[in-house]
Amino acid sequence: MRRSIDDYPFSVDDLPVGADDATLVSWAVAISDDYDDTEPRVVLTVEEVGHAGEGLVAHLGPEHVRRLRVALRDALREIGEDPGA
Repeated sequence: MRRSIDDYPFSVDDLPVGADDATLVSWAVAISDDYDDTEPRVVLTVEEVGHAGEGLVAHLGPEHVRRLRVALRDALREIGEDPGA
């Protein structure tokens, strides 16, 4: 089983002013249980826009996903944003 959850390809409009040396990246989140142990995992893919299939793919179990979620929540708070639910 493989199911796409969300994806986002960055564009030049997403970059802050002055980030001329930044790389445009896309990210995608999916669910997959295509492994020998058949355990479902969250698959996080990050790759340069225009270079599909050449990025990094992380196969994350529940504990790693929770840790990433907490880190993103904390980062939002650190910059003064509401982390939401």
